[in-house]
Amino acid sequence: MESSILESMGAEIIGVMSPVSICMFLVVLLVYALSPSDPSSSSSSSIRTAANLVYLESPTDSTSQKLEGALLNALVFVVLIAVVTFLLVLLYYYNFTNFLKNYMRFSAFFVLATMGGSIFLSLIQHFSIPIDSLTCFLLLFNFTLLGVLSMFAAGMPILLRQAYMVSLGIIVAAWFTKLPEWTTWVLLVALALYDLVAVLAPGGPLKLLVELASSRDEELPALVYEARPTAPRNGSPLAFLVAGVSDSGSVELQAVSRDNDTVVDVDGERLLLVDRHSSSGDSLSGELFSVNAVSDRARRFGSEIVGDEEERSPLVQMPGSGNEREQLRRDATEMFSRGIKLGLGDFIFYSVLVGRAAMFDLMTVYACYLAIISGLGCTLILLSVCNRALPALPISIALGVIFYFLTRLLLEPFVVGTATNLLMF
Repeated sequence: MESSILESMGAEIIGVMSPVSICMFLVVLLVYALSPSDPSSSSSSSIRTAANLVYLESPTDSTSQKLEGALLNALVFVVLIAVVTFLLVLLYYYNFTNFLKNYMRFSAFFVLATMGGSIFLSLIQHFSIPIDSLTCFLLLFNFTLLGVLSMFAAGMPILLRQAYMVSLGIIVAAWFTKLPEWTTWVLLVALALYDLVAVLAPGGPLKLLVELASSRDEELPALVYEARPTAPRNGSPLAFLVAGVSDSGSVELQAVSRDNDTVVDVDGERLLLVDRHSSSGDSLSGELFSVNAVSDRARRFGSEIVGDEEERSPLVQMPGSGNEREQLRRDATEMFSRGIKLGLGDFIFYSVLVGRAAMFDLMTVYACYLAIISGLGCTLILLSVCNRALPALPISIALGVIFYFLTRLLLEPFVVGTATNLLMF
């Protein structure tokens, strides 16, 4: 029986939603810990960044002035992002890969050292942590250096790399929450629209970048969170098969989940010797199985379980022509895909939305969190159906913004009004 989309995508969905939830939760804690006691002072002391170059919001400005200034800020910020992204695409097209990697390393080092250091010092002051300057500097230096190495050096544990990617998103999102309210909301909507155009429109910068990386069979030159799901498991009596490509270019099959099964070579072709057992535990037979071909998209996210026994044909020969072997090689390479990849910007702006909601009340935080996770789940399901790169911001940001204003303008006054009139406890 064929598994549903949710069953086949379950590990990937959990692998993406868990770090997103952790990132949003920690940003909310930072907002509560570092927000000033007087909310009116946050607007007057807002920082000047690339997101508010044109207009710096003031509490005394009228609504029309705030809206106009927020629209100008969002327009300038989106144009800057588009120009930088097209520049990165151009550099990647002309194979300036080393420059891009060094740029990513410098960006990560700068964010961890400066923005992360500022948040670290704010936490020390807020909680009155007794620590001297030298120890503080050494801790920050080690944290920054380890972060750069874990995100870009080969051979580092995947959990450490994922932890630093989430930390990077938390740091940047915490800084974005310092933007004025009107600029924040207009900026989130503008970025969601830009993400939609950049990924799906013909000639969009992110679409071009993904197509270039796919055609070269390379990793995206960007800060991307990778979720590595484990191989799906069921009660099949046959072993899991993983296809790999050897140095000579031939396809190799390896058993990865059974102890009693072995891999043997037959005329240069590696076949799986499956030791099947009866219900009583007696060995019935040892049979050789091979894979006729690797399907185009069904095995995209890693390992594939061999199907029911009735659908098997022992000793099926591998395709012999060069074109077929090359296509099989590409498909086998796709099977080692590391699962769903989510851009660091998605982590950041999800957390900015929830962090801004945390400045109002917890009820709004819950509503926005559920809306964002629901939108992300819809996006992941669409990803499994469409089999192409999709923007992760539009659905989640749209639902998050809608639920924020519905909760703030309708639900919160209703709940507070009924509670104060002793109609609901």
